[in-house]
Amino acid sequence: MAQRRNSAYEDYINRYKDIAIEQMMRHHIPASITLAQGLLESGAGKSLLTVSSNNHFGIKCHNEWTGRRFYKDDDIKDDCFRVYDNARESFEDHSKFLLRPRYQSLFSLKTTDYKGWARGLKACGYATNPRYADQLIDIIELYGLYEYDYAKTYDRFLASHSGANTSGHYASHRIYYRNKNYYLVANGGETFKSLSKEVGVSYRKLAKYNERNKKDVLSKGDIVYMEKKRSKAEKMYKGQPHVVRANESLYDIAQLYGIRLKDLYKKNQLPYDYMPRPGDRLRVY
Repeated sequence: MAQRRNSAYEDYINRYKDIAIEQMMRHHIPASITLAQGLLESGAGKSLLTVSSNNHFGIKCHNEWTGRRFYKDDDIKDDCFRVYDNARESFEDHSKFLLRPRYQSLFSLKTTDYKGWARGLKACGYATNPRYADQLIDIIELYGLYEYDYAKTYDRFLASHSGANTSGHYASHRIYYRNKNYYLVANGGETFKSLSKEVGVSYRKLAKYNERNKKDVLSKGDIVYMEKKRSKAEKMYKGQPHVVRANESLYDIAQLYGIRLKDLYKKNQLPYDYMPRPGDRLRVY
């Protein structure tokens, strides 16, 4: 009987595929292998070690580790495991772990040869389970992870900011995408500094990207972009001016379309003392 897909596995893949592709491009380890190992070792991100320590691959301390540690019974009582600040650190350390001389023979294989990599890992002694290679191959084929081994690009923001969960949320905000930029909507009462800790972007940059003072307290509904805004709106708005609504400021309009305020002024040849009136039509593209 054919295996059925597991939604927890699919969520994990959606969350970490960009990091896996990033690692492949940096270290020449198949993204499919990284994802399959992460899924297997972390129980799709739900293991105690992963939840408590961001350790997705069960990497132990060893003599060279000087970072934080987590102890739990494994091969021995109170075995020592590495603790990472985030998932990306764990994925990067996993790649470095495979760059050791013990696994050098694997790097003669193509990154599209996931079967060779899976069997090579077992042959090099990565795991003691006799079915380890088959388990990896089964996961890769069931979820089509081999497709990521052909990737030519990845979402750099998602790879760098792995705090977002599988539903596209951070701790208390959903993440949206508009005009080639990521943004969240403030709940009210947050500051750029508090959001910085949540999304992993410096509070000074957040304030600058959103053309605000870094000490501002945000109101409910404020849009906060994660990267520098664009000079014009998305192409779909070409020839479609924005019609100003009651109590809508020029800044509100700039945030709505993800464009810089100065470019909105420039695009419409507006004086800086301009006050928008309901019904005014403004170019945004």
